Amino acid sequence: MDKAASLVADLLSFIAMDGCTDDQFDQLALRLFAYQFESNAPFRSFCQRRGATLRNVKTWSDIPAVPIDAFKAMELRSEPASPTERVFMTSGTTGRAARGRHFHPLLDVYDLSMTRNFAQRFMQGAERLPMGILFPDEQAMPNSSLAHYLALAKSEFGTPDSRYFLGSEGLDMPALCVALEESERTDRPYALLGASFSLVHVMDALRAQGRSFRLPAGSRILDTGGYKGQSRELPLEEFYADLSQLLGVPRSHCINMYGMTELSTQFYDDGNTVLPSVKSGPHWIRSRLVEPVTGRNVAPGERGILVHCDLANYNAVTTILTEDVGLWAEGGFLLLGRAEGAAAKGCSLAVEEFVKAAAA
Repeated sequence: MDKAASLVADLLSFIAMDGCTDDQFDQLALRLFAYQFESNAPFRSFCQRRGATLRNVKTWSDIPAVPIDAFKAMELRSEPASPTERVFMTSGTTGRAARGRHFHPLLDVYDLSMTRNFAQRFMQGAERLPMGILFPDEQAMPNSSLAHYLALAKSEFGTPDSRYFLGSEGLDMPALCVALEESERTDRPYALLGASFSLVHVMDALRAQGRSFRLPAGSRILDTGGYKGQSRELPLEEFYADLSQLLGVPRSHCINMYGMTELSTQFYDDGNTVLPSVKSGPHWIRSRLVEPVTGRNVAPGERGILVHCDLANYNAVTTILTEDVGLWAEGGFLLLGRAEGAAAKGCSLAVEEFVKAAAA
């Protein structure tokens, strides 16, 4: 068994565990660091510029965090390209030169990371639910990590009558209303999953029709991804209040997923009764709050930029510097929006440093 195959096998076993100790996390993180240091040339150059070596990186928190925009600047991979690999790409944003790319030689680790976490945090004991997906399918968006995530949710946790309600023709509101009416009539819990902007369109359509629903107990809603200019932007309080009012799902069952193309693991909250909600992840991902230029942890009680060490990211880099501001809270962290001002400049400088190091 080659090094990559052995790592994947051990990662799958690690994710399948019910938890881990700090030492177990460190052991696997350091093994992945050594593998990526050896196999991923841009990452190795960055580490060397930061003075991080196989000798002095002692814990997961010592691993240099690669700024998220580095995924746009170059290929970050440990395994060579192959015709069968999946490539997830970030959504295009006006004014940004390129789309970030995350290469997956195979999806076994990503898929187990998603399903283990989703079963606990969203399904919460339910084996399957009828699901309405408010996002295009994988055929329409083959490079979207969210399209794959939602396809997995539907195939692994949805009932046979689960379906997509957003396609090339737009939002199929009449069919969605039929599904919601059926849930009400049969008292069978229902799950709506999709991008936050899709749910705004659903709420606008319901208001225009003068309609609302009272979905049965056990129904739930998952939103993710924000608005990205695809709909009007709602304050969080208004968004979740309206969702609950129009669909009859308590805010405790309106769950937000925080994820990104550059990671292979997602964070969830336990509902949005109180805002901002506390996000947390499973045992194979850990986070820090840092000052972006130096990479040093911020003082307790201070806001910082989130760094995530995702052991499921075995092919790219485990540890990334996001552009998201966070604050520690009991049980996890609060997500406070995108970096602005000095913090945003710090993130940009971190990207410049990475690119210079990789080119050296």
